[in-house]
Amino acid sequence: MTELSRFGVSMEPALLKEFDKFITDKGYKNRSEAIRDIIRRDLVENEWNNGKENAVGTITIVYNHHKWRLSDKLTEIQHRYHSFVVSTLHVHLDHDNCMEVLVLRAKSGEIKTIADVLTSTKGVKHCKLMITACDNKLL
Repeated sequence: MTELSRFGVSMEPALLKEFDKFITDKGYKNRSEAIRDIIRRDLVENEWNNGKENAVGTITIVYNHHKWRLSDKLTEIQHRYHSFVVSTLHVHLDHDNCMEVLVLRAKSGEIKTIADVLTSTKGVKHCKLMITACDNKLL
């Protein structure tokens, strides 16, 4: 079993009440689990914000496939960054709208650049980026 270190945290009662509600809503068993996850999340986010760390990420985009040449533009962008694209998933949401999920592995700054390019492509309705660390950086 991994050795654990204990430490105390002081906070205002109102903040603790909100934190306990958060813990219950998210399904954590105790405060320690929630605090560990929050710390991990923020450490990973801080690490990939510098743009230089190896990372994996997903970019999810929703767009109207009837928009003239939009599908072609999105494919061209994916080919421009082909060395970072691990996989893609294409989903037909309804008669007009499609969703694509790109899985990427690159420096975090490169992944953010690709997300920015996709977000700013005329006709993209929604674009969401999710990045996390890789290379054993998750504590």
